[in-house]
Amino acid sequence: MRTSKFPCRGLDYRLCFLTFAVCLLLLGTVSRLNFPNVSHATFTKLENYNPKRVISKGKGYPPVFAYWIFGTNGESKKMLRLLKAVYHPRNQYLLQLDDGSSESERMDLALSVKSLKVFEAFGNVNVIGKSYAINRMGSSALSAPLHAAALLLKVNTDWDWFITLSASDYPLMTQDDILHAFTFLPTYLNFIHYTNKTVRNEQRDINQIVVDPSLHNEKSSPLFFAVESRDTPDAFKIFQGSPWVILTRAFMEYCVSGWDNLPRKLLMFFSNVAYPVESYFHTVLCNSPEFQNTTVDNNLMYNLWDTDPSESQLLDLSHYDTMLETGAAFARPFGEGDLFLEKIDELILNRSSNGLVHGEWCSNSEINKTTKVSETEEDLCSLYGNIDAVKPGLFGIKLKTLLAEIVNNRRFRTSQCQFQKG
Repeated sequence: MRTSKFPCRGLDYRLCFLTFAVCLLLLGTVSRLNFPNVSHATFTKLENYNPKRVISKGKGYPPVFAYWIFGTNGESKKMLRLLKAVYHPRNQYLLQLDDGSSESERMDLALSVKSLKVFEAFGNVNVIGKSYAINRMGSSALSAPLHAAALLLKVNTDWDWFITLSASDYPLMTQDDILHAFTFLPTYLNFIHYTNKTVRNEQRDINQIVVDPSLHNEKSSPLFFAVESRDTPDAFKIFQGSPWVILTRAFMEYCVSGWDNLPRKLLMFFSNVAYPVESYFHTVLCNSPEFQNTTVDNNLMYNLWDTDPSESQLLDLSHYDTMLETGAAFARPFGEGDLFLEKIDELILNRSSNGLVHGEWCSNSEINKTTKVSETEEDLCSLYGNIDAVKPGLFGIKLKTLLAEIVNNRRFRTSQCQFQKG
């Protein structure tokens, strides 16, 4: 008969039991930390979301924005800076790093967010812990904003507009300004920029069949281009434009769980198209009778198309003034440490390099900065005021006037969904 070996033979059994329990605890901790893409990397679990403070909604109150901020390897600091620059307690924020980042970087991002008391106090910032492959040219880049919208809808359906920002984007006005301008708008308007023309080269690209392996690989992979092309579809018309959008909650719900087959049918088509994120939302909007008269051909984004992000600090003062004169709410792309960002922080946002943008919601703007501790508290807002009130500046008043003119002239019902052949 085989004799079992018991490790506690000769030892005090109470001590043995304690040792055994400690070993189990350590084993569980190590297993948790080593398990890839664990959910604890998302510091606020979406399925257990509970808002810390209730905001007021309705006529006369500012809207609620749902921001999706995404980045890749080495961009977590840029994302945090952008988050602080666009933060307001009314809004919802979802941060995502793609497969180019490491698990430790995603964990550090989540812990950095959780360590800030103001984010914890309002409970409106979430970080996606599980990464997946995203090829900026492929359909995996389209699945990402749809996934983000689905998560934001699961967190809280009480938002009005979905805004996409990358780590290279930055605001050109405060959240008080933007919230003020949107307060007086109907919440069915979708802000999206169209090219308004489908030229032959673009049509040829649409007909080219591609496969994005990033949809089924853990790491981003180059697109596979098929030899043969397909015919131009005749069941719907294709529209193209900028991938940066400000879309309504109703439209995003339609795309995520559409009550007819159009969003899914177009999603199947654009899964084999290069750069589908530059066409999908535009095409769904213009082919849907319910939404085609809700489009504003302006995504409020100023693009430095001719500028390398690493060299944008070399732009002269006139270019900076041009950005502000356009009335855009955001601009891109900026590199990390860009001198323009410091100028925007100082002259427009009135924030320190590590602080938040104060408004009516932050009531400690007069705290005496005599010690390091009080300066830190001031930068991150330790006292909270009225989150249902905003105090706009000149940029907010200008943007409100611009948007009011669009609505009053009903320019959103005109030509952007008119199909034109080149």
